[in-house]
Amino acid sequence: MRLSPLPNIITDNVTDLKPEWLQRKGIKLLMLDFDNTLVPYTTNIPSQEVESWLQEMLASPIRLCVVSNSRKDRVKVFCQAYGLDCITHAKKPFSKGIEECLARYEIPRENCGLAGDQIYTDVLGANSAGVQSFLIKAIDNHNFWLKARHVLERPWIYIARKRRLDYEKY
Repeated sequence: MRLSPLPNIITDNVTDLKPEWLQRKGIKLLMLDFDNTLVPYTTNIPSQEVESWLQEMLASPIRLCVVSNSRKDRVKVFCQAYGLDCITHAKKPFSKGIEECLARYEIPRENCGLAGDQIYTDVLGANSAGVQSFLIKAIDNHNFWLKARHVLERPWIYIARKRRLDYEKY
């Protein structure tokens, strides 16, 4: 377990994480952040591309579970509609929700990953829990606080890119 804000992989969209590629990386369980990773904060309706990707992922042997800090019912409603397991009130970057997910699936940490749009919650939580961290570009930084957070994340993204952690490089 390492306390690091550097993601293992950076990609523009969650849909870039194809099942074949994840399987080659040894991933059997992919935990997904909800807001700004699967859908914008302002809706629980995914884009057609994300909806198709979810169907493709659910047809693959890779298990999916939404692990969200949100306390809103919209996460559970979304997950029910798409046949996804979910854990809410995850308290990322702390390990509560991630550990709950790992216990639920009983898959070794080295075969698990977490994809999310925030370094200080998703990436830090994944790295601390010993699972692969996939930083996804936020769908929509629609307010001042999200834009400010992104500015604070830029140095870590720069360092990670210098280390060639981009998805397309693999």
